[in-house]
Amino acid sequence: MKKPTVIIGKKQIIMACLTLMLTIAVYINYVTAPELKGKADKTAASAEGSESINYGDTEFVNADAESLSAEATDYFAQARLDKMNNRDEAVQTLQTIIGGGDITEDEMVVNALDAVQVSKLIESEGTIESLVKAQGFEDCVAYLDGETAKVVVKTQGLDKAQAASIKEIILGVTEVSAQNIRIFEVK
Repeated sequence: MKKPTVIIGKKQIIMACLTLMLTIAVYINYVTAPELKGKADKTAASAEGSESINYGDTEFVNADAESLSAEATDYFAQARLDKMNNRDEAVQTLQTIIGGGDITEDEMVVNALDAVQVSKLIESEGTIESLVKAQGFEDCVAYLDGETAKVVVKTQGLDKAQAASIKEIILGVTEVSAQNIRIFEVK
């Protein structure tokens, strides 16, 4: 009877080395991260020693007016940047579609009309933002998609007359119906 022979090849040696390296990496990670154990113990000890915590309760935190103003300014700057990036991507996509070689003339016309509509939306957004700022609001960002209009306004409190004037501006510039207009305020 023939004895079974154990053949150790390159693949087996490589797998053994990789397994050993993985085991060492896990051990080093476990040894160098003791703060996780400490945090769990501290949390359990503080929960036992303190009063009961009501997680549903809210607490008013008074912030500086400067920090609130900076946050609102950052919001509007970030919103404009995001909107511009999204529009640039849409325009670039339309340009690549129009520049494509194997599209029919009808598809090319449809793509050109889409590009014109995107440019009209961008122009209308800019007009709305300018007119809302002219009404005395500090900052404004408008979002249009052809069917809905969303306007974010920086204000300390928006009353019905101001909301109505913003809605009139939107209705005058676009063909969006009144029920599809949303106005949001940022303080």
